[in-house]
Amino acid sequence: MEIFEVVKDKLGCNPKRYTTLLLVCAIALPVSLMILILYQNPSFDLTEGFAKVEKSGNVPIINVDLKNDSSSPAFIPGGRLRNRHLPPGFGNGTSSTNNSWPQTSETDEKQLNKTLPGRFRKESGSRNDSFGNVTSSRNNSLPHTSWPNEKQLNSTSTPGFRKESSSRNDSFGNGNSSKYNYLPNAGRPEEKMDNGTSAPEFLKQSDSRNESSQSTRMSDDKLLDGLLAPGFDERSCLSRYRSSLFRKISPHKPSSYLLSKLRRYEDLHKRCGPRTKSYKKACKRLKSGHGSSGGCNYLVWIPINGLGNRMISLASTFLYALLTDRVLLAELGNDMSDLFCEPFPNSSWIFPQNFPHKVEFRSPDDRHARGYGNQLKQGIINESLESLSSYTLLNLDHSDYDLDRLIFHCNQNPTLLQKVPWLFLISDQYFAPSFFLTPTFNQEVQRMFPEKETVFHHLGRYLFHPSNEAWGRIMRFYQAYLANADERIGLQIRVFNTKTTKVQTVLDELFKCTQKEKLLPQVDPQNPVAAPSKNQRSKAILVTSLYTEFYENISNTYWAKPTVTGEVIGVYQPSHDETQHFGDNMHNMKAWAEMYLLSMSDVLVTSGWSTFGYVAQGLGGLKPWVLYKIEQEHTRDPSCVRDLSMEPCFHFPPTYDCRRKKKMNAGSLFPYLKYCEDLNWGVKLVSDHQEL
Repeated sequence: MEIFEVVKDKLGCNPKRYTTLLLVCAIALPVSLMILILYQNPSFDLTEGFAKVEKSGNVPIINVDLKNDSSSPAFIPGGRLRNRHLPPGFGNGTSSTNNSWPQTSETDEKQLNKTLPGRFRKESGSRNDSFGNVTSSRNNSLPHTSWPNEKQLNSTSTPGFRKESSSRNDSFGNGNSSKYNYLPNAGRPEEKMDNGTSAPEFLKQSDSRNESSQSTRMSDDKLLDGLLAPGFDERSCLSRYRSSLFRKISPHKPSSYLLSKLRRYEDLHKRCGPRTKSYKKACKRLKSGHGSSGGCNYLVWIPINGLGNRMISLASTFLYALLTDRVLLAELGNDMSDLFCEPFPNSSWIFPQNFPHKVEFRSPDDRHARGYGNQLKQGIINESLESLSSYTLLNLDHSDYDLDRLIFHCNQNPTLLQKVPWLFLISDQYFAPSFFLTPTFNQEVQRMFPEKETVFHHLGRYLFHPSNEAWGRIMRFYQAYLANADERIGLQIRVFNTKTTKVQTVLDELFKCTQKEKLLPQVDPQNPVAAPSKNQRSKAILVTSLYTEFYENISNTYWAKPTVTGEVIGVYQPSHDETQHFGDNMHNMKAWAEMYLLSMSDVLVTSGWSTFGYVAQGLGGLKPWVLYKIEQEHTRDPSCVRDLSMEPCFHFPPTYDCRRKKKMNAGSLFPYLKYCEDLNWGVKLVSDHQEL
């Protein structure tokens, strides 16, 4: 006892403190056990309690639709999921009155970043689940939602992911019907799939209740790395911001200098475009024959020939407008109406039909008489600037008249031409490479396009957005026939003269090319049925041609026999008009839709000399295999060659060196300018470090 008293005095213990400590422990222990049991019980749902409180109206600040909420949390507290449970509304995008959450493995922020591709939490709409399917069951129990790792996503979410939807009209427009709609693991497809095979189900975000808030969160790929300006009304042009969902992300990024030039041009077009005060004043000056610019100079593009020629020449004309600070106006007649969206914010690029001054450019004789070269020759425009016309024509089309082309490519009297307020430019050529040959523009275009082979790729994606009517055609065909394929192969087949070239000859050369380059699988003549495979792949072949023979022959080949590889082959052709109809709006609408569908391919085969194929490869950023043009039944071995770049070919480049006053070989002047594979006198832009 004495020993105890001594120890107690040394420790300074007080009997009252012991009593208090024991009392606190006695109360805290059962309370802690109760909280722990409730918190670990998976049937204990806090959201149910919140729902009841909200229903009672006692918490007016909380405004969340718990029955149909598929939005993601702004952040995960502490960087991880607490107590191994997903927060309400995260992941599968479904929420019902009696929704029980199964346990998942603990997932920290690092794991989420590995298994969830970018923008996953931004895509889901308020009324649709994260896959775009409407889920409104009151008792919706989800299958296991353990998050797949990166390896599982890459191996399991390719074709199967896109085939899971079984609603009455699934996200691809197929009429599948099922009483129950089972969701796969709630992970978004990998980035390659999202931009290559494109997950069309995410298009349903525009129909959600949160459309206005989602449209303000545009990601870089939606704006094409800054190439497109934000702020357009998405409903007026659905393709502008949705096209990125259907293509792989381009590895070619626009330069900061090009972006600054585009933003400056947009301001210029807004200030000087149609229906502005500056435009009205410029029209009055033109009508009166006054030669002064009044602060705004204009470049009016006049179309000729087919749609492919028109688009590559229009892109070249826009580049000229960027280089000379002119406002581009395009004469889109009845045969080009409603093909494209307006490319410039808060303005129009359409040359008004009620133009106050009659400009004669319909016949070649009128065009040449009023051409820039002839006006210089006749003294109507002179170098002293004493006489200055209010307008002039630039004839840059492929014709026997070459006076305008010679002066333009030599860039003679650039100051004089710059003083003319209205330029009307006529062309069917891709003359953009000529600016790299001109000392006046060479440095500027190199700053704009440090990657030389991206000129049309960037300008085409900036200018040419399918109108809603054209986009509807594109999407209906894509979703019905191409979306589910593991690989899409585009075949653009042009026969220039059926009288001198047999269709069968072209078909034979096509098969030689695709078999030699292993673009299409061989058929197995021995076995009537393909061997079963767990990882059976599918390929969709898109045939674009004026004729049906190519489609029918290729389709019959893969219908009659299975492939050696066991791959499933589908062959599709959108249209076959037999002949090219000039001046026909519906024909051009079909052509534009087919060019765009080709640009969504993974592999592309085009016909030599065809501007139709040039547009597709440029928009898609594709380096195609080019079928050599067959003339008089003369074929070549090999039948096709891989193109040097995705750029269109400039069929008729300048051949005269203005400074040295002698002939020149444009394809040998610079390392980034080569002769075309499909046309040995044409030139095209290639990479500075081209792999040959």
